[in-house]
Amino acid sequence: MAERGDDELLLAARTDAAAFAALYRRHARPLTGFLLARTRDAETAADLAAETFAAALAGLHRFRPERGDGAAWLYGIARHQLARWQRRGAVDQRARRRLGMERLALDDEALARVEDLADVDARGWLEDLPPEQAAAVRARVLEQRGYDEVAAAGGTSEAAARQRVSRGLAALRARLRGELE
Repeated sequence: MAERGDDELLLAARTDAAAFAALYRRHARPLTGFLLARTRDAETAADLAAETFAAALAGLHRFRPERGDGAAWLYGIARHQLARWQRRGAVDQRARRRLGMERLALDDEALARVEDLADVDARGWLEDLPPEQAAAVRARVLEQRGYDEVAAAGGTSEAAARQRVSRGLAALRARLRGELE
C-alpha cells in the first residue's frame, strides 16, 4: 500500500479498509501538525484530525481525482473542520467551562497511539450502542452536524444530545481499549 498514491488509496478505500488505514498512517501526523499550528492546542488538533478523517471516510464517494489531488482534498476537509471549529469555538469553550470538563494533553506518544487505532476495525460498533446514542454519534461525528441539529433529529434538548454523543463516544473508547489490551 505504501507505494500507492493518495488518489489510488482514496479510490480503493471505497471498498478496502486497509487502503484507508494506509492513507491515515501517511497523513495523520502531518495533518495533526497542520491543525496544531493553527489551533495551538494539541487536544483540539487531535479532535479536528479525527473529525477530518471521519468526514473523509464518510465522503469517499465524493472524491474525484480529476478535480484535484487526494492530499489537497483531505486538507480541504481539514480546513473546513478548522473553520467550523473556529465558528463554534466560543460556544464549546463556554460549555466545557460550565460542565467542568478538563482538557486533555496529548503528547507524541498519545498521538502515535491514535495512529495505531487506525488498524482497529470499528465497522459495526455503532450498531452495538443504544439506538439513540448511535444516531447521535453518527450525526455529530460522521455527518458533522451541530448539536442543535442532533437534538432536533433526536427530538431532545441540545444538552441531552451532547450527553448522548458523550456517552456513545465513551462506550466506543472503552471498547477500543478492550480491543487494544
